[in-house]
Amino acid sequence: MPTHSPTQSLIEADRKHLIHPVVSYRAHEARGVTILESARGAFLRDKAGNEVLDAFSGLWCVNVGYGQDSIVRAATEQMTRLPYATGYFHFGSEPAIELAAKLVELAPASLQHVYFTLGGSDAVDSALRFITHYFNATGRPSKKHIIALERGYHGSSSVGSGLTALPAFHRNFDVPLATQHHIPSPYAYRNDYTDDQALIAASVAALEAKVAALGADNVAAFFCEPVQGSGGVIVPPAGWLKAMRDACRKLDILFVADEVITGFGRTGPLFACQAQAEQVEPDLMTVAKGLTAGYAPMGAVLMSDAIYQGIADGADASAVIGHGHTYSAHPVSAAIGLEVMRLYHEGGLLANGIAQAPRFAQGLDALLAHPLVGESRHRGLLGALELVSDKDSKRGFDASLKLSERIATAAYNHRLVFRAFNDNILGFAPALCYTAAEFDMLFERLTKTLDDVLDQADVRAALGRPRVAKHAAAA
Repeated sequence: MPTHSPTQSLIEADRKHLIHPVVSYRAHEARGVTILESARGAFLRDKAGNEVLDAFSGLWCVNVGYGQDSIVRAATEQMTRLPYATGYFHFGSEPAIELAAKLVELAPASLQHVYFTLGGSDAVDSALRFITHYFNATGRPSKKHIIALERGYHGSSSVGSGLTALPAFHRNFDVPLATQHHIPSPYAYRNDYTDDQALIAASVAALEAKVAALGADNVAAFFCEPVQGSGGVIVPPAGWLKAMRDACRKLDILFVADEVITGFGRTGPLFACQAQAEQVEPDLMTVAKGLTAGYAPMGAVLMSDAIYQGIADGADASAVIGHGHTYSAHPVSAAIGLEVMRLYHEGGLLANGIAQAPRFAQGLDALLAHPLVGESRHRGLLGALELVSDKDSKRGFDASLKLSERIATAAYNHRLVFRAFNDNILGFAPALCYTAAEFDMLFERLTKTLDDVLDQADVRAALGRPRVAKHAAAA
């Protein structure tokens, strides 16, 4: 009888038993899993021995790169000393307390308290629970409605998925809820505003109109990502975030910055709220991903003192606040988080990310000359290319072409991984440890990927014009 190799046996076991996030289950069964075996720096290695340049930091999260030995040592030492400590019953652990204090020290000044979660989705879910509790406890129980952005992503929890404004996260899940609403995304490429100020004014007006329609006494908060991630890396103009924060103050609603993707150096400063053009102080901020750089699960809600005091005092200051997780403030994750913070600052990774951002921007912008590319957008080491079949009309490609699947396959053939979204957008989030040589490699391989897809007859036909010569590798 034929016998399966160890790798083939794993692939079959995956098909039978392991449920993967955000895929068609049948498509995954047909395709089979790509098993990753090891990683170092900016490179992944799969079970077949292919070494692949990771231009997406895992899932927007491995900001420090793979194989940082000091993180492994920190985790090992903490596991040896105290592998678990509950935060219930007034217990705590040293690394969790130190990490909370460090985050408050580094975050916008409005944020004075930290609740630790397992990741971004339950950070958003926790923030929503805290907001509900706060308004109930402070005698404003009608404030239940939440406003977010079209194309926004706020996780896939039972409630947060309704704030997310992507169809796959709503389909068959009975969300959004009746209390969840969306206003237009600050998506400059797909609008015709005369300038950045007009776009900002339109966003503010949309928020004001939605609050007026719902009634200010009924609206609790506005959630937004400083740069929209899974919605296609939508980069709003400088000053947009500050304008929305100022509007929330005037409207007497809470402003929640979802920095799960943008936090920890991804856009330049430690937090996107701290950008020079913004200097925003949120009422609440959600973080995850770069908090531990993906080395262990952890997220957090950072909370203003006003919200904390409102919840703490409430109608009965002696009552238990019934929200918690078994693994909140996990000591091993917290120890990892502390070492990751050290690498960002003392280890020079934040500085390297800022230094390399112009090279990243140059490489993306150079690809505007490619026949498939309609727009390049970026902030820090977060960026995207939007592919179009006609640059003048900005017409995309028909979904039947399955362009994202073709791009992802061609990229892997050229030993490169990034995010190929279903709406003809390519997302990039290289690690903060990237060198100039690795950026050269990224854009060389990306150009070859785009050329390979352009060579496919039905893609060329969709362009509606004669074949254009291959684009030379970006400098």
